[in-house]
Amino acid sequence: MRSYGQYCSVAKALDVVGDRWTLLIIRELLVRGACRYTDLKNGLPGIATNLLADRIRELEAAGLVSREEAPPPVATTLIRLTEAGQELDPVVQALGRWGIRYMAEPAEGDAFCSQWFTFPVEVFLRDRDPDAPPATIELRTAADPAVIEVSGGSVRVRVGSVSAPDLVISGRPQPILGLLTGHLSVPEVTALGVEVSGDHRVLRRVLPDPAGQALS
Repeated sequence: MRSYGQYCSVAKALDVVGDRWTLLIIRELLVRGACRYTDLKNGLPGIATNLLADRIRELEAAGLVSREEAPPPVATTLIRLTEAGQELDPVVQALGRWGIRYMAEPAEGDAFCSQWFTFPVEVFLRDRDPDAPPATIELRTAADPAVIEVSGGSVRVRVGSVSAPDLVISGRPQPILGLLTGHLSVPEVTALGVEVSGDHRVLRRVLPDPAGQALS
């Protein structure tokens, strides 16, 4: 790990997390919690196995990640963020919010994993009616499905599906992300091939303006 050699807190932070892939490893552990090495690698398309191992060792040496043995029947080593690593959550969220402006057109061959819905969902969506019954929105793309769970004032996302979601949004990740961040309305994403089926009141409950005002 190379140092900038500057007595500045920004430079010192970048000495630790500024290398290529490092913050994306942090992102995966924030989104997924403790991970097996293979699960972590699967969430980082394009990273070389030896580079991931190097980055994990560097993060461990810096006190940002730790290893633990999972109990049976898993019986494998898990990698998790330490308290210091968890403190990077608002940093990664701020980067995700700032980076939305560069997502209008995905580069050719850009990979996508369903857990990457987490930051748009948890940054941009709000439960506007916390007294309403719990609701679920299933997001279906070419990747594994993801579920947005709305309940009691909180909005969370997880990879997986539910047997009877209140709303289903199906299509390419790009327009779905546009909808979830409030940059596109339902009519606009529908014109781009996204299918929205189910109870649209759930969208009104969670979407940021102006998307939440344009659901006709």
